[in-house]
Amino acid sequence: MDFLKKAAASVSGEKKEQKPAGESKDYGDKAFAAISKQSGHKVDDKTAEKITDGARGLYEKFSGKKVDPKYSN
Repeated sequence: MDFLKKAAASVSGEKKEQKPAGESKDYGDKAFAAISKQSGHKVDDKTAEKITDGARGLYEKFSGKKVDPKYSN
């Protein structure tokens, strides 16, 4: 089924961001992408993922609470 979706997207000229299997953008990644875009900074996905993972790690370390995977995985 994915093959058909990719074929349809290539025919229509759409370009989708390719992420490794099982890895999707969570709310933290989307928020970071929006903020960096608004500020005029270009940050690639790999770097953005490292930044948001680091921020999540700091939050969990200092608060002692786990972040819901819905917001940051």
